[in-house]
Amino acid sequence: MTLPNHFELIATDGAARTGKLTTPHGVVRTPAFMPVGTAGAMKGLYWREVRDAGADIVLGNTYHLMLRPGAERIAALGGLQRFTGWGGPMLTDSGGFQVMSLSELRKLTEQAVTFRSHIDGVKVELSPERSIEVQRLLGSDIAMQLDECVRLPAERADIERAMQLSLRWAERSKRAFETAPDGYMLFGIVQGGDVGELRQASARGLSEIGFHGYAIGGLAVGEPQAVMLHMIEETAPLLPSDRPRYLMGVGTPDDLLEAVKRGIDMFDCVLPTRNGRHGMVFTRYGAINLRNARHADDPRPLDEESIWPSTRDISRAYLHHLVRSGETLGAMLLSEINIAYYQRLMSDIREAIAQGRFGELYDATRQGWARGDIAPITS
Repeated sequence: MTLPNHFELIATDGAARTGKLTTPHGVVRTPAFMPVGTAGAMKGLYWREVRDAGADIVLGNTYHLMLRPGAERIAALGGLQRFTGWGGPMLTDSGGFQVMSLSELRKLTEQAVTFRSHIDGVKVELSPERSIEVQRLLGSDIAMQLDECVRLPAERADIERAMQLSLRWAERSKRAFETAPDGYMLFGIVQGGDVGELRQASARGLSEIGFHGYAIGGLAVGEPQAVMLHMIEETAPLLPSDRPRYLMGVGTPDDLLEAVKRGIDMFDCVLPTRNGRHGMVFTRYGAINLRNARHADDPRPLDEESIWPSTRDISRAYLHHLVRSGETLGAMLLSEINIAYYQRLMSDIREAIAQGRFGELYDATRQGWARGDIAPITS
């Protein structure tokens, strides 16, 4: 079965690509960074702030939502978009990664993974078919196949076993998805750890099965960045060029820039909000740790040329005070600033690719990070 294509490739610059992905709840401009609303909420942010920052699409987590408040309840309340008030495109992961990482008591078989809820200890079975059913009940625009993610480093035999199981589960996920309403999408997930040969086999196998889009999973799980980038180079060229490519769970602004350079279209990560809650902000000068005492008497904003008000108009001294005082407002402001920076970076990347000057943007961005914010404090 050949699945319809909802992705339009607009321009390329080297391996970097820009395009648009049409979903039932709106258009997603790519490259796109998806802020993570794990349990149907963006930690420390209002949905309007996420939208105003420029995000077209957000991510919800199947594992957490199926356990609380429950997929059937969300479906009865109109689906994730209505339930949360976001209203725009949403992607849900399959729940597999959280099962492997959060559930100590689990049993993996060919049929499914069985685990105990971290909330109340109730026994739950998650199969490829149930994962698709849950994601359909949630009403996500883009669903992910159930896969097994192996933390690195790992033995090759374990990586290959998980990759082959994920391929078999990909076939079952697609069969379960085939009655989905028009416009909704299913992505397959490339596995293979840090072994290029296995990554290539997974990519070819998924391409033969056929999906609306393709994700590269099982990276940013402990391996060095150089290994991650090498696996992208081994994988991305083998994926259909007319379908979106999604690098799961990544990452830093540096990771995003390097992955776009290698042909990746979509990203998600908790880093912007998690780091914001711990006093770290991302700027065109690089990362700034506002817990450091040197910011206590600094009247400057983070970036006086930023178009984002909180980045441009609030002093570092005040942000430092909020962080050191443990004020909730500090975590909220820094999370907002980080999401806005990530979205501006993606916007700049899209524009540069469309204009054939991605290399220029790449160099200028890296030079800004390398220079750092070393301007003297003035009163």
